[in-house]
Amino acid sequence: MSPLDRSTRNDRPRTPSPHPAGPHHDSRTARRLQIADDLLDRLEALVERHRALAPHEPGLHDALHAELVAAEVAHELSVARSALRRTPHVVAPPRRAGTL
Repeated sequence: MSPLDRSTRNDRPRTPSPHPAGPHHDSRTARRLQIADDLLDRLEALVERHRALAPHEPGLHDALHAELVAAEVAHELSVARSALRRTPHVVAPPRRAGTL
């Protein structure tokens, strides 16, 4: 299997989320937390994959490898930003003075 195969991230055990598993005030909050957890998982997988692919000789294709890593990180951040835009944070309207 190629180290560039993205399906391998689903085969490894998932790191437990640092967020409480209990019910959230709304599904948007839960979804936004899931997006953040997924981003971190994908970035961890990217680091593992590129450490395995790193050239064994210093200086050999270093610039190309660094550019590839930077491009993949930028892509993962773009995916997360897009998902967060589709799931906006809902802010409760401010309370007016004198109301409960």
